[in-house]
Amino acid sequence: MDNIEAIKLRHSVRDYSDKPVEGETLLELATIIDECNKVSGLHLQLVRNEPKAFDSALAHYGKFSGVCNYIALVGRSMPEYAEKCGYYGEKIVIEAQKMGLNTCWVALTFKKMPNAYKIRAGEKLYGVIAVGYGNSSGWPHRSKKAEKVSNLNDDSPEWFKKGVEAALLAPTAMNQQKFRLTLIGNKVEARAGFGPYSTVDLGIVKYHFELGSGKGREVWR
Repeated sequence: MDNIEAIKLRHSVRDYSDKPVEGETLLELATIIDECNKVSGLHLQLVRNEPKAFDSALAHYGKFSGVCNYIALVGRSMPEYAEKCGYYGEKIVIEAQKMGLNTCWVALTFKKMPNAYKIRAGEKLYGVIAVGYGNSSGWPHRSKKAEKVSNLNDDSPEWFKKGVEAALLAPTAMNQQKFRLTLIGNKVEARAGFGPYSTVDLGIVKYHFELGSGKGREVWR
């Protein structure tokens, strides 16, 4: 499975089996988390065998079941780290999909368990990503039309079109897709809209755009 296939096949999954994440898969997952931390300066942590965060009224309201593994999105309490959590968190999500795992971004419908992960001075928890073997593969979310989130038109280059298409497959808080991608010359301006977790969402969207367009981080204006 390549990155584009993983983007298309990845859907949010809330119902998980009791199959443990172990062996080579666990090692690969832990490795990609470590690599992302080294590059980004984040403090992302894999929490295993901890079901209490998703055994609450909020989690049941969010229709979560069987979640006992998740990635704690911890970073410095600064706006750029919210975007980093989105960007590198989604990088891990896509790699997890390629490993045969399922995932779900979670911002509110979980209970914070301070003893399950470490938050250093000056850091905060931006959310978590449930991870494991789902009882289903999830379902596609509704997407806005490209012109609602970008200045894509008939004269736009193919790489920009593919980038926008991939961005529209990115998970965002409450599926609001509050972002704007504007092609200016050969660069792209990415802006977050107003709304909860929109800065984290922007990081997720930017990672998808890079994969879809085939461009690196130098594409951003």
